Amino acid sequence: MNPLITGRNLSKSYGSKLALNNVNFEIEQGAPVALVGPNGAGKTTLFSLLCGYIAPSNGELEILGYKPGSAALFNKVSALPQDAQLDPRFNIDKQLAFYAKLQGMSTTQSQTEALRVLDLVGLREIAKNRAGDLSHGMRKRVTIAQALIGSPQIVMLDEATAGLDPIHAREVRELVSTLSSEATFILSSHDLTELERLCSQVLHLDKGVLSEHQTKVNQTDKHFYTLMLNEMYENVEQQLQLLNGVSSVYMSQHKEYVIEYTQSEQALDIALLQFCHQHNWQYRQLVNGHTLENQIFKQEKA
Repeated sequence: MNPLITGRNLSKSYGSKLALNNVNFEIEQGAPVALVGPNGAGKTTLFSLLCGYIAPSNGELEILGYKPGSAALFNKVSALPQDAQLDPRFNIDKQLAFYAKLQGMSTTQSQTEALRVLDLVGLREIAKNRAGDLSHGMRKRVTIAQALIGSPQIVMLDEATAGLDPIHAREVRELVSTLSSEATFILSSHDLTELERLCSQVLHLDKGVLSEHQTKVNQTDKHFYTLMLNEMYENVEQQLQLLNGVSSVYMSQHKEYVIEYTQSEQALDIALLQFCHQHNWQYRQLVNGHTLENQIFKQEKA
């Protein structure tokens, strides 16, 4: 299967400033992909290149075999900026139908499409409501519905949960997870924990340089657990080292420990939790592998 998106030796300069520096990556169809990095890292530049708003200074970028901005990609690629707004004066169904018409649909088709995408985000019942009467979380879900008009194959969401309370942020995460069978999502966010829950492939940009990480268990990262405790306890590393199968333990950050173990020790997760219980250690989380945060910051320190 050919990748959906391919970047080869991709660079972008603004005068003397190098925003992207020889970036190479591939994105396959399937689970959501995360794009992370600090402010000024090059995320917006890469999104703009993918949308065809700007051209690279060097290198090649292909989406579904075409250059970004090509007419062949019309209705196949969608992007939702962080500050996307709805007109508070008009009904939701009328606004979505208007956007559908802009994509070449007839009046009847556009009305049907508006209701279809509202169904996808679980908001068909508010079709006749004005945008100004909706909660912030509902408005965010409606803008995601807008991004799904025309059934695009690739959907890019910039900070989809920014400014949302935990309940509405969880609703958006569940929505993206559910809709991943409909499209491949590329998500930009500063929330590494959120992206770790949703994505298996992570593109990390820093000062225009890209590295890739995996959040799920894979061949290079299947012999580690990350244990996060609620408090600082004495001699944690030394005591964990006594468990059968454990080859090394180190504290990656405050109250967080990375445990390397041998492949033959299949039930170490159970043994770790039992060990915490026996020592009255209150734990917050046990992750199979390195956390995304540890992968990124360990690389930066290297």
